[in-house]
Amino acid sequence: MHQPQQSQRAMQPRRHRLALALAGAALACIALPAAATDGYFSHGYGMKAKGRGGASLALADDAFGGANNPASMVRAGNRIEAGVDLFMPERKASRSGLGPGLDGSSKSSKTLFPVPEFGYNHMASDDLALGVTVYGNGGMNTTYSSGGFNCGMGAANMLCGMGTLGVDLSQLVIAPTLSYALTPEHSLGIAPQIVWQRFKAEGLQAFSMISQSPGNLTNRGYDTSSGVGVRVGYLGRFGDGFSLGVTYSSKVKMSRFKKYQGLFAGSGDFDIPENYGVGVAFKPMPATTVSLDYNRINYGKVRSIGNPSLVPFPLGNPSGPGFGWRDVDVVKLGVDYAVNDRLTVRGGYNHSKNPITPANVTFNILAPGVITDHATLGMTYVTDGGGEVTVAYMHAFKQSVKGASILPVFMGGMPAGQEEISMYQNAIGIQYAWK
Repeated sequence: MHQPQQSQRAMQPRRHRLALALAGAALACIALPAAATDGYFSHGYGMKAKGRGGASLALADDAFGGANNPASMVRAGNRIEAGVDLFMPERKASRSGLGPGLDGSSKSSKTLFPVPEFGYNHMASDDLALGVTVYGNGGMNTTYSSGGFNCGMGAANMLCGMGTLGVDLSQLVIAPTLSYALTPEHSLGIAPQIVWQRFKAEGLQAFSMISQSPGNLTNRGYDTSSGVGVRVGYLGRFGDGFSLGVTYSSKVKMSRFKKYQGLFAGSGDFDIPENYGVGVAFKPMPATTVSLDYNRINYGKVRSIGNPSLVPFPLGNPSGPGFGWRDVDVVKLGVDYAVNDRLTVRGGYNHSKNPITPANVTFNILAPGVITDHATLGMTYVTDGGGEVTVAYMHAFKQSVKGASILPVFMGGMPAGQEEISMYQNAIGIQYAWK
């Protein structure tokens, strides 16, 4: 009878860890609101990466490999991580030069979004790890008040529609991971990307005249879609303190937003763009790690995102108007410094290309993802029990884009006047890791 009691006691920590994993996954699935930084991708995934400008591809110090580099998980050890980021964007749009009723400015009223995240990793053997990462993308979340404008038919919002103007896009990604060590220095990983997204639009009635399905353009409430993709990765260590990481994520073909088939190009298509990256990390001094990543996000290859705003086709048509976003190149630089065995501090910088051009400003009043530069700080403290408390702060510097308004085009004219969209951001997050 003594041996079964020992086995039961041994199973209790496992059950505790599994319960934490399931609770963390459930928490992360509740809601994943907007987080527009590198376009509508986050500047980093996992609080350690967020503190170093998002750099992560050549490192293996957390369980967020499903979002970063799945090959890192076999180097990360047994871990459960749960955190939340308080994301605080400030968005503003203005118009001048079109005359009374059309000129004015408006701010998006929602400025605080809690964004949960979760990671779990289990070492099945010395050279095999199984885990899951739960994270989110988003960023097309704006809420502009009604009134303040008059387009000839009474009080209107900034895009000449009725009521509140705005959109809300959230993407939840659940990424199971498998990571295998080919040798003590080289590993590969794969992470299927199981994606669920939710969207709604309000206040776009003025565009019904150029929609192929006016009844499925705006104010239809939330609609959802789903899809599956895959992320693969490689992580190698070369010599003392130098590592290289490479990752690729396929385009995710999503099911259509049927309630918005009169808005998005392709009768409601809104796919997740292909993205890939390469990163290096090295130690110039024993206590210091420098990491540098390059990422590419191919927004332009998704029709609803990349199609220009002014085209001779109706909204919802495969060649119809989109947000006109360009592909984005992102550079992430981070530095970690181990003060002692318990405390590590870090800082970073993230620079991305602005996906929005002046010719597409009008539609991007809804989605002003203009940010290009982020500065970050962070720290990790190891508790007496061996757990980790990590905090991170991000400031995204104000960025603006100006261009001629395309509203006159819908009245038979040419682009005229000037519109400007701008945004800056702050975020602060905390995460706890059980090891």
